Amino acid sequence: MAEGRNGKPGDDVKRDRPWIFRTYSGHSTARDSNALYRSNLARGQTGLSVAFDLPTQTGYDSDHALAKGEVGKVGVPICHLGDMRMLFEGIALDQMNTSMTINAPAAWLLSLYIALADEQGVARSKLQGTTQNDIIKEYLSRGTYIFPPEPSMRLITDMISYTYTELPKFNPVNVCSYHLQEAGATPVQELAFALTTAIAVLDHVRASGQVDEKDFPKVVGRVSFFVNAGLKFITEMCKMRAFVDLWDEITAERYGVEDPKFRRFRYGVQVNSLGLTEQQPENNVYRILLETMAVVLSKNARARAVQLPAWNEALGLPRPWDQQWSLRMQQVLAYETDLLDYGDLFDGSAVVEEKVEALKAEARAEIRRIDDMGGAIAAIESSYMKQQLVQSNAMRLKAIESGEQIVVGVNAFEESEDSPLAAGGDQAILTVPDSVERDQVERLKAWREARDQNDVDAALAALKTAAKNGDNIMEPSIAAAKAGVTGGEWSDTLRQVFGEYRAPTGVGKAMAAKSDRDELLQVREKVEQTSDKLGRRIKFLVGKPGLDGHSNGAEQIAVRARDCGMEVVYEGIRLTPAQIVNAALEEGVHVVGLSILSGSHVSLVSDVMARMNKAGLGHIPVIAGGIIPPEDAAQLTEAGVARVFTPKDFQLNQIMSEVADLAASSSA
Repeated sequence: MAEGRNGKPGDDVKRDRPWIFRTYSGHSTARDSNALYRSNLARGQTGLSVAFDLPTQTGYDSDHALAKGEVGKVGVPICHLGDMRMLFEGIALDQMNTSMTINAPAAWLLSLYIALADEQGVARSKLQGTTQNDIIKEYLSRGTYIFPPEPSMRLITDMISYTYTELPKFNPVNVCSYHLQEAGATPVQELAFALTTAIAVLDHVRASGQVDEKDFPKVVGRVSFFVNAGLKFITEMCKMRAFVDLWDEITAERYGVEDPKFRRFRYGVQVNSLGLTEQQPENNVYRILLETMAVVLSKNARARAVQLPAWNEALGLPRPWDQQWSLRMQQVLAYETDLLDYGDLFDGSAVVEEKVEALKAEARAEIRRIDDMGGAIAAIESSYMKQQLVQSNAMRLKAIESGEQIVVGVNAFEESEDSPLAAGGDQAILTVPDSVERDQVERLKAWREARDQNDVDAALAALKTAAKNGDNIMEPSIAAAKAGVTGGEWSDTLRQVFGEYRAPTGVGKAMAAKSDRDELLQVREKVEQTSDKLGRRIKFLVGKPGLDGHSNGAEQIAVRARDCGMEVVYEGIRLTPAQIVNAALEEGVHVVGLSILSGSHVSLVSDVMARMNKAGLGHIPVIAGGIIPPEDAAQLTEAGVARVFTPKDFQLNQIMSEVADLAASSSA
């Protein structure tokens, strides 16, 4: 960035350049998403941030059984090179900075991007952008992992080792603390867990021997970060200054990087979505603006790229107009204010310095604790970090339940006029029609029929050999992309070599936050009375059908149910409806709770209900939770769902009381 003004108003000094403006977007089909990207770019967006659908993120083709109901819902389905061509039609890759939120199959999506660049005649050295490629936080918070930790770290290492010479302007890993905060992380946990992740990545790269020691500082310089910023924007701003200092310290002391430009903390941000509310959703506009201030006010810790959520994300998928509103917020900040005219506003502030130093001290202590365990991977496998997040999130929710943490429109100032913004019902959000999945599957079948199967088989054989022999995976993956291989085939080939993984849930050992004693005792008494009538303890199955890996809500429900005295069956994420029904049958549960945040609630819940009826379990109450619009809630209720809970239902003890009532009614 150009140097900003450090003197008085009126000094003839060049303004800083604005950060990159992005909106995280993608939906339905590659063609629909391409139209959205081109229109956003025409409105002044300066970079792309691609949202992929859950089958793409978890390495399944659109016609896989687990993809049912998920295609095109939370992002764009990209199965093969043809989809990637359609996604970037009319967009010159050498003139675009593209961020791809992709993790377990990041090597595959980057290979498709490179193959497309080759088709466009774009030199690979000109490609700019980022793949998120942070698998550790997937085990902790987002759930789109595929392979066990060590093979996953090997894939990240291969990408970094390949790109620092072949794509020198590309960021192959974007250590992502965003989802840690969404899972309940405190500022100290966000600092420590993200930095230990970066340490694990760099240690693996160094140990691989793929990078010459003299080039290692360049590799360090290509590590970028993606952070979160919540409403306590002074603390969040101090957190960003702490990130800058700690990363400089780690890269200098642990890795011996001497060039300051390679020690620079480079980060992008999406501000907090966790705090957006379903009630009085118009208040979310102010929340988003205040959160943005945390990452742009301090010049020395300013984000390089910003993408903002939309005001209505607690209601459903945002429309193009909603995304435009968030983009305009960034543009007003950058172009209409004097924010970029000055140097750092907080240098020399004793208050800020004290807070930054306190955050750094606590983060260093947590980093040492994880280092003593053997590093981030060991802390994943022992479930230490997951337990810490589940516990922190429980404390956050308890503060909201008790009123200790005020949320305007939720637990205070609840009286409100109806919002005209949300008056359109399902017209106030974007809905993805069922035909999208059928059309995508048909295009996928046509793609498979048109390709040369001999080329596909040879490419997959070469990929498998590279994976087995420990060779760098990138060139065989690029060749596979050009041969017409699909993402599901690429992932299945590596599954055969690396195996699959199920991360610890963190629920079993997590300590609950102290709840309102009287209220909790009342629920416990009800649970005891109901259990006595049933002749055994209430057994409550909490299920995550489909590919949605956002397990925070399900985890908190499971922890609170356990603390209320129920026996809880929770097997983690990514279960098929058939697996959930089988568990309900084998475990003899009294109530089934389904948590879905991907927008696939109608199809997945309906599938579970149909299978339960077929298995003779139609008498067992089913409840559903997630971001479920009122129209869909009515549809689910009509189909026989006993209760539908949405983000407005934040009193967990009340939910547990209703679960106990349902358990009693199921045996009547």
